[in-house]
Amino acid sequence: MSRFAIGEHDFLLDGEPRRVLSGAVHYFRVHPDHWTDRIRKARLMGLNTVETYVPWSLHAVEPGSWTEEGRLDLRRFLEAVAAEGMHAIVRPGPYICAEFDNGGLPAWLFADPEVGVRRGEPKFLAAIEEYLRRVCAIVAPLQIDAGGPVILMQVENEYGAYGEDTAYLETLTGMFRDNGITVPLTTVDQPEPWMLKRGSLPGLHMTASFGSRSDERLDTLRAHQPTGPLMSSEYWDGWFDSWGTHHHTTKAADAAADLDVLLGRGASVNLYMFHGGTNFGLTSGANDKGTYMPITTSYDYHAPLDEAGRPTAKYWAFREVIGRYTELPEEVPAEAAPAPTGEAPLLVGAPVLAAAEALDSIESTEVPSFAQARHDAAFLLHEKRFAADAGVLVVGEVRDRVHVVVDGVTVGVLSRELHQRALAIPAVRESLRLLVENQGRVNYGPRLGEDKGLVGGVSLGGKPLSDWTTRAIGEADLLVLAAGAGEAAPAVPGLRFAHAEFDVDEAADRFLDTSALGKGIAWINGFCLGRYWSRGPQRTLYVPGPVLRQGRNEAVLLELDGAPEAVLRFVAEPSLGPLEF
Repeated sequence: MSRFAIGEHDFLLDGEPRRVLSGAVHYFRVHPDHWTDRIRKARLMGLNTVETYVPWSLHAVEPGSWTEEGRLDLRRFLEAVAAEGMHAIVRPGPYICAEFDNGGLPAWLFADPEVGVRRGEPKFLAAIEEYLRRVCAIVAPLQIDAGGPVILMQVENEYGAYGEDTAYLETLTGMFRDNGITVPLTTVDQPEPWMLKRGSLPGLHMTASFGSRSDERLDTLRAHQPTGPLMSSEYWDGWFDSWGTHHHTTKAADAAADLDVLLGRGASVNLYMFHGGTNFGLTSGANDKGTYMPITTSYDYHAPLDEAGRPTAKYWAFREVIGRYTELPEEVPAEAAPAPTGEAPLLVGAPVLAAAEALDSIESTEVPSFAQARHDAAFLLHEKRFAADAGVLVVGEVRDRVHVVVDGVTVGVLSRELHQRALAIPAVRESLRLLVENQGRVNYGPRLGEDKGLVGGVSLGGKPLSDWTTRAIGEADLLVLAAGAGEAAPAVPGLRFAHAEFDVDEAADRFLDTSALGKGIAWINGFCLGRYWSRGPQRTLYVPGPVLRQGRNEAVLLELDGAPEAVLRFVAEPSLGPLEF
């Protein structure tokens, strides 16, 4: 068995200096049949370690539940890292940020408003204790001193930017140790003095997160930690995208030059990201620094491996730099071929609002929030049957987007992002329905853990509206509601399901063209590819080859706003939108 430790100046593997050359690959953002491919390409670039976050919210979708299946099989992922002869770093949070829904914290935690967020509140700590017990049961037998690949684990995540509850960090550290974790424990913060001071404890090794000015950032880190190895455990080599913005990129030559400076200082590194992957399902988060900005489905991150696992110019630039500091494998990844193309007609299916009537409903005086109705819902459908004159509909606060439907006709949309709260509507003869969409929970900052829905009530013409019927619609419910035959049409109306069938000769990766679609969610063979939106920047959805099958395949769309063409297209290359200049 080997031992990994913190030395006076270096990481030590069995007493000898060991530089950690790591790359981030989030197992939950990659199809499990692709894990080995991505890990091997990390090794071929010259890396010796793979790092991953752990998303609490996916592993424990309900209180007391736990799953490790499919793309959540952390044990299988770590074993794949070991099989490639590499080490692993595990960062279970419990808060991970990661541009992930709610920063990886389960929404059910905050159904009780008394539960604390990232502090030593008893209910919060009790939930964390159960979570870390589960994670450590997987990781502890796979630590390096037990013959496994894991050399480091991280406590919390950039905590200095959020809080200063050192007792909370001490409690978390004790939970790791009490659950059999013996490898060194780390923290990470941006190299700002106040963040570093608040974000760690004696006995936890400080690392830094940054993407430029390596010399300056490492000097700041060293000033706060005079001994031990220098490490950027998040070297940001790209950035994420939000809907309605451009596609963020960084120049390969510039990023490689700064990496060279970092390695020239003798520092260790974890490239964030080596391979970003995809926010499959409805897992993408959001930022809110005065304006709510939901994050795209693609988590390409302009990383060395693109969203489909193909080496980019940055891969080769980084490989050349890393080769100055370690011996590189002779093998290199093969060049990828263009993806198969083709198209199939979209058949327009059932209206989603009519189909949702099959779901159970709840009656309430006020419109309930997501926490009150169903914390993990994708949509809440509120309905009030009454008659009223035309007037201005006003909502206290919209979280996040609402289709307003009067007597079966969509009369407008209210958007949190645009700070919209009011809409003039025509006279109501039979019903008012409000379809509230959760576009992703805030993953960073003071709004972490907040509820979703229509907050503060609904009024029409200055009079509060009460007595609502509400149906909560989950992601899995949508596929059930979508079932049924469709009809040919030149376009797809809003708030409708659509279907397409297409044949596949081989189960190779594809790119679903969304440029002629509106806004919605896409599935292929029951696998949720994620959200799409005409506002961009993203113009394709990545389709992993393993979700396809030879012969006939089925696609299902939930189209919210309306698509100008009733066609499903696959294109040869991804399109993530206009670039940042």
